[in-house]
Parts: sequence; structure tokens; C-alpha cells
Amino acid sequence: MKLKIQNLSKTYKNGVKALDNLNLEIETGMFGLLGPNGAGKSSLMRTIATLQKPDSGSIEFDGINVLEDQNALRKVLGYLPQDFGVYPNMSAESLLDYFARLKGISNTQQRKLMVSKVLEITNLEEARYKSVSGYSGGMKQRFGIAQLLLNDPKLIIVDEPTAGLDPAERHRFLNVLREIGTNHVVIFSTHIVDDVNELCHEMAILNGGKILQRSTPKDAEAELAGKIWSKVIEREDLEAIEASCQVLSSKYNQENKLTVRIYNSEQPDHSFVGVTPQLEDVYFVALKKD
Repeated sequence: MKLKIQNLSKTYKNGVKALDNLNLEIETGMFGLLGPNGAGKSSLMRTIATLQKPDSGSIEFDGINVLEDQNALRKVLGYLPQDFGVYPNMSAESLLDYFARLKGISNTQQRKLMVSKVLEITNLEEARYKSVSGYSGGMKQRFGIAQLLLNDPKLIIVDEPTAGLDPAERHRFLNVLREIGTNHVVIFSTHIVDDVNELCHEMAILNGGKILQRSTPKDAEAELAGKIWSKVIEREDLEAIEASCQVLSSKYNQENKLTVRIYNSEQPDHSFVGVTPQLEDVYFVALKKD
């Protein structure tokens, strides 16, 4: 299975160019789409999911011309948007049964088996009789995955799914995605670098509606070997460092001093030490080059 996007462009009526001649190919597995807020991630997800039309370009998935045959794509699509509404006061089991009927699963026994299966996959079996409206944020996200799995989709899109989750809920949710990622084409759209690093074998960095970099996390980090340097400084020295170096990030340590990480092809001076590149460095280097 392969998703192939060619020359995709979209400009909104307010003049914002959300997608700028974008090209991307994605195969089976977890694919991370990483970018800041406003980079065009949600626009791309909505376009792939047939919720909006591009101005130009093409999308093909597993032999389906997505823009010309939207219904064919929807039959094999599972989509979890950034905001997916408010659920009625119904149990998870009842609501999933309802969604299964909407998706055309008319056989009662088949629906029952499918509902049980997706509750098991998403670790919601013990909460199957509880009202979804009373679920925590992480449980609602896992329920969102459960409902999109009902039609056994080939293509799964999740848009900013861990935003706002506490660490425990985030961990449980990522485990669910990890389980389903091996047999589906899963696009994981996020601005959280750690999510991509933990979950995805392939990734792309998007900003301004363009793909800035396409790689694996490991290969992207390896490309920066010998080019990331660190130094502990006083807060008042930050402006001077920023004026002379390409600062990628700065974080306070326990002594209330700043640890800065910079990108440079060689050691700026003896006060900087070489450090192992991280995916966060890759992300900031790509954005600064844009």
C-alpha cells in the first residue's frame, strides 16, 4: 500500500497558502508529519481525508484516485481529527455499535465481535459500559481510534492526537497507535517532536505548506553528527551567543543557568562541547533553514 501526493496546492480565500506544490510518498507503517502550528499539517490531513479540495495536484492511495473517487477512499479511511466533537450520554459499547451500523455492518453478531475487538485493541474493555462523555481526554482519544477501526481501514490519519494529554494518557495512546501501525498506513500529524521520535520509522518536516525534509529519525540525526554543540551560559550572555551562533534551543538547568545547543559545521571555540544530535535539533535546523 502506498499514498502518493503530487504537486498539491491550496490557498484559502484569505490569501493564506496552506499547501505549496507539496510532494510526498508514504508506505505501510507509522509516518510522522512534524511541523509547528500553522505549518499546513491539518490542511494536508483534511485534503487527504476528502474534507476539502485542493486547488491543484493529485492524491492516489492503493490504486484509488482520491480526488476523483472520494467515496472509494472513505471506505478504507480512518480519520481522527484534532477536534472530534462532543459525545452523547451513551456507553462506549452502545456508541460503537451505533457507529458500526452507520458504517454498514448490518449483522448483529458481526457488529458485536467488531466492537469487542476494537475495545480490546484500544484498552477500553473495562470502561465499555461507562458513558463516553465522562471519559478522560486520553480515553476519548482512544475511543476515537476505536471508532475509526470499525471498518478495518487501510489508511489511518490522526491529527495532533496527544495535544493536551497528561504523560500517562499520552503513553497509553501511543501504545495503541504502535499496535495498529504495523499493518496500516498511519499518518501521525503533530508538533511534538518526542511523539515522532518514539513512534515513527519515517517522517517529514512540514512548514509553510512545503516539505522541508523527508527521512527516518535516525538518518536525520546522523546527518547532524559533528555539527551540534552545547555550552552552559549565564542568562545575560544569551543575546551575544544568538548574535554570533545559530542557537537551536536553550533550557535552564538546576543551577538556573542556560544550556544552549547550536548548529555549526565546526566547533565555534573551545568553550563549546560536541553533543549527540537529537531529533529536536533536526527539527529546529530544518525550520531555521526554511
